[in-house]
Amino acid sequence: MPREMPLLNDLAKNSQVISVDELTFYLKDLIENNPLLRNIAVKGEIIEIKRHNSGHVYFSIGSKQARLSCVMFKSNANYVPLWPQTGDDVIVQGYIGIYPPQGTYQLYARNILPLGKGAQMRAKEELKKRLEKEGLFDPRIKRKLPPYPNKVGVVTSQTGAAVKDVIRVAKKRFPQCVIYIFPALVQGIEAPQDIVRAMQLTATKDLDAVLLVRGGGSRDDLAPFDDERVVRSIRACPFPVVTGVGHEIDWTLSDLAADLRASTPSAAAEIVFPDRDEIYKQTYHMKARLVSLAAHRCQREFNLCERQLTRLQNTIKNLYLYPVSLEVAQKAQTLSQSTSKIIANMKERLTHAAASLDALSPLKSLSRGWITCLSEEEKPITSIYQVEVGDKVFLCMIDGRVKTEVKSLHPKGK
Repeated sequence: MPREMPLLNDLAKNSQVISVDELTFYLKDLIENNPLLRNIAVKGEIIEIKRHNSGHVYFSIGSKQARLSCVMFKSNANYVPLWPQTGDDVIVQGYIGIYPPQGTYQLYARNILPLGKGAQMRAKEELKKRLEKEGLFDPRIKRKLPPYPNKVGVVTSQTGAAVKDVIRVAKKRFPQCVIYIFPALVQGIEAPQDIVRAMQLTATKDLDAVLLVRGGGSRDDLAPFDDERVVRSIRACPFPVVTGVGHEIDWTLSDLAADLRASTPSAAAEIVFPDRDEIYKQTYHMKARLVSLAAHRCQREFNLCERQLTRLQNTIKNLYLYPVSLEVAQKAQTLSQSTSKIIANMKERLTHAAASLDALSPLKSLSRGWITCLSEEEKPITSIYQVEVGDKVFLCMIDGRVKTEVKSLHPKGK
């Protein structure tokens, strides 16, 4: 007996009927809101890769039993050098999403990191050549460090050994310098973006120099410092940048872009922070040398002045003083007599003038009971027509003055 098809009513009771759009967008929201899938790094081998004319890159990565479609948009693809090739092992960092028109899930890539020394070296060399053509490594654009920095920024991991090394060296060599720590990830796939953020934050402070440092590790741990974004952030920094990344044998593209490169964080700190003990020694020697030079110069000039003064005194005595000494004495006596007569005459005239002035002095009138009147602006009032009822005036007497108000006016003859 053939099986009967279920009725629509029975189907509606047993399951929920939704459209393809509803199902697709439900799954899209479910996947894209998953915290694990919002920021994920996937390891695989590039199976195929294609760069579109729009600048977007479409590629697939796979492993033994699965394959994953990936897309990297132009804004992120511009930071990836032209190293990815079919067969390369890579780590792709981004988020998982669904592309509704095809109903497929894919990895939206933000960054691609090569695995294996061959791919890494190829990527580094290709990026190095491109940045060299732009002049980012040109020695002529390197900036000089200030000899005595007041404020220094340090971009590194807040919990790593590098920041402790820098602070230790700074306290020992130049403790008066203020240090600003800009925490950043210095290892892992998210490190380049975090380093760029920290480098941009340094521009918010008025610094004299910036240290970009991290401790040692494997060569793979230094990959963030070969990232193009980090290299460009170093050249975009408004202050001189000193790198201290890895060990002495490790050179990164960030080292080439920096204004100075040191082998370790401690060595970078020693470049930036001058040794105060050495400064004290240099200052002491300079002071002693300056004092010695100044004393020698002063003694030499003093001896020269003494010789010149002696010669000048002898010349004046022989040529001028002896021949005219008698004449000067006679004229001095005459001048003294004339001056005495003039002074006596002037004293007599001064006595008469003082008596006349005393007789004409307003104080004489005030001492006899007379009063002078001034307006509030301290201008003399000589007529009642210069004031009105209600005006305030000053009555000046021999020992002070009184401020009063005009109550009435009585013109003369009325």
